Amino acid sequence: MGRSKMKNPDREKVSRLVDLPNIGKATANGLQRIGIDHPRKLIGKDPLDLYQALCSIYGQKIDPCVLDVFMSAVYFMEGGDPLPWWSFTKDRKKVWPE
Repeated sequence: MGRSKMKNPDREKVSRLVDLPNIGKATANGLQRIGIDHPRKLIGKDPLDLYQALCSIYGQKIDPCVLDVFMSAVYFMEGGDPLPWWSFTKDRKKVWPE
């Protein structure tokens, strides 16, 4: 089984969260619950703040891999290459080692 190609939308024109790399329906719904309803709203956001806000809404600690996903989405929208979320795990563990 081959790997599917990483989503790589035009970050200037993308209007749906689910069109971003690493973002599926559940993650898009979570982002919308914390006020991120458009990809451009990720620009300048701190992924750790987004993660903590989502944990607060759910009233529990969420899998820290979600923070990796948020890091990848912010990175992409701020001009970075579309990278798989696990590319951010090492950096995430520096700021959120749990």
